[in-house]
Amino acid sequence: MESQSLYQLFQPLDTLKGIGPKLKSRLKYLVGNYVIDLLWHLPNGLIDRSYNPNIAKAEIGRVATIKCIVKKHSPSIRRNLPYKVICYDDTGEITLIWFNSRKDYLEELLPVDREIIISGTIEEYKNSKQIIHPDYVIDSNKNSQLPEIEATYALTQGLTNKVVRNNIQKIINYLPKIDEWHDQLFLKERNWPSLNNALIDVHNPKNDIDLTSKNPSKERLIYDELLAHQISLYLISNDMYYQKGLSIKSNFNLINRFIDNLPFKLTNSQLTCINQITDDMESSNRMLRLLQGDVGSGKTLVALISILNCVNDGKQAALMVPTALLANQHYESFNELISEQNFKIDLLTGKTSKADKELIYKNISNGKTNIIIGTHALFQEDVNFDNLGFVAIDEQHKFGVHQRLLLTSKNEKLPPDVLLMTATPIPRTLELTTYGSMSVSKITEKPKGRQNIVTAAKPITKIKETIKSLKKTIDSNNQVYWVCPLIEESEKIDLAAAEKRYESLQKYYPDNVLLVHGRMKPEEREIIMEEFKSGKKKILVSTTVIEVGIDIPEATVMIIEHSERFGLSQLHQLRGRVGRGINQSSCLLLYQTPLGENAKKRINTLRETNDGFIIAEKDLLLRGSGEVLGTRQSGFHIFKIANLNENKDLLEIANKNAKKIVDNNLLLENNNYKQMLKLFSKDESLKYLDAG
Repeated sequence: MESQSLYQLFQPLDTLKGIGPKLKSRLKYLVGNYVIDLLWHLPNGLIDRSYNPNIAKAEIGRVATIKCIVKKHSPSIRRNLPYKVICYDDTGEITLIWFNSRKDYLEELLPVDREIIISGTIEEYKNSKQIIHPDYVIDSNKNSQLPEIEATYALTQGLTNKVVRNNIQKIINYLPKIDEWHDQLFLKERNWPSLNNALIDVHNPKNDIDLTSKNPSKERLIYDELLAHQISLYLISNDMYYQKGLSIKSNFNLINRFIDNLPFKLTNSQLTCINQITDDMESSNRMLRLLQGDVGSGKTLVALISILNCVNDGKQAALMVPTALLANQHYESFNELISEQNFKIDLLTGKTSKADKELIYKNISNGKTNIIIGTHALFQEDVNFDNLGFVAIDEQHKFGVHQRLLLTSKNEKLPPDVLLMTATPIPRTLELTTYGSMSVSKITEKPKGRQNIVTAAKPITKIKETIKSLKKTIDSNNQVYWVCPLIEESEKIDLAAAEKRYESLQKYYPDNVLLVHGRMKPEEREIIMEEFKSGKKKILVSTTVIEVGIDIPEATVMIIEHSERFGLSQLHQLRGRVGRGINQSSCLLLYQTPLGENAKKRINTLRETNDGFIIAEKDLLLRGSGEVLGTRQSGFHIFKIANLNENKDLLEIANKNAKKIVDNNLLLENNNYKQMLKLFSKDESLKYLDAG
């Protein structure tokens, strides 16, 4: 990388001297495709090489840097045996060991009688000291090439720390001068260096504190990444917000009459959310709002009232849910709740017959259908709305962005208002970074009369008495969920399989147990869930496919086997499958001893509270943002260097300043901000710059 141009940072990795196809492939797997990706790969540890003992005094287990003389080579007689090089000083001998190394290479590196400096971890074998694969072997007159304090990096198979560090240092050595985007006064107040100095500093830590955000250089880079992210979110959100939308006039007489006729009272939280949504709907700008509510808090009813408000104004509304079973449940409850209204509701899922589909398509396109409830079938090409005004998407995380956009683009005239719903309460830190300036409504109360679920925990050794205790629940005509993490035996993980548990429960309660798991076809699962819902059988053994499920008021017991294997939010979601009726419900967490510290905290948190918002915060603390937002959870990882759990204060500042930058059009006045967005791979959002 000879040029001083910023452009060079966005070139493929193999533009760095010495990176060939094999190394490029390994680095790509570790960090990404480009030079800039390697630059953002920050150190996660230190090796102190300042310990310089003689051979006799070198302590086992410590990294030591030793001056010695090569005595002799002992090549391996077989390929699987180590190649040994014996070295000595005035106090004794030490053996250097390599596996699968070439004889000619080692002879050139370590000529006999050459004085060398070696550095690596001292080990002991048969009362002799050795270093396996020394980190450094250099001529004694080149001592300056050996770092006293060496940064260490996260690695992948086939990569050494030395290779990663050396290539990062190449980038640092040829780092172009990057124009500053921060005000000098702001940098001075925060005690932050320039960007160039910050980048050099973070890759050359001197102590453990330098690895944390307490280091001003690292703190500055974390802030910059958060700021770039928040600016991009505000640009995208503003673009959506300032899109002209359909102004939906609210009929509060209708809304209030509907609410008054309900057989139960709405919570204050629900009423607040309804007011927020109707205000947005009346605006001529497009609504984009997130409705958060804990499991069983009544989100769907809030959505129904919003839908009712929309269709009363002569426009169509759609509700999209992840499963046909759930769609059918909402279809039945909507028809029951608004039976007095003269609105036509249709149901569209993968199970809808071809003839019915054709008729529904026709009714949607000519405006006869007022409300359509369905699954992913709603965004098929054949579905064309006459005047779609409102879209509610339940369990929005179950649908991809592409799927959501397909549905929300179904009105060719003006985009519909969009309400995203989630039963997973989101901590403010994740709110800010995932949804930006999207409007957020929260239902923080449970419906009146709904009892808290009693949660207990027992070691898995108590499983037989747990099975026997279910008789009381069954005799009282209530139902049981029994959740297992696997569906078949694993040699590696000693977990009870769902199939095995199903068989053992059948012995105690013959012909009263059902089994459902993820390897079944959706149609099979739905048939079983319908059977369970009917109350014909009292126990449902399941994997986590019931995490998002239907309401069964008679289900009052939830048993989660090997609960220590589940995340906190997932445990809370599963627990929320019971407690939907008037009867007291309970949740039993069966765990394998001994419990790890984090597993203990998860189980204790669940026993102490039923509040999903508290649980979400605890989950963030226990797992960290990386895992919460990582590939296993939602398919993306937002940050390269920031950690939401540790950098909440910086996020708050970044969010405030990002809003100021976007609202005051500072991106147009200061091109360096655009450069910042590019450096943190957020420049795609610049296409939304002209919005508003």
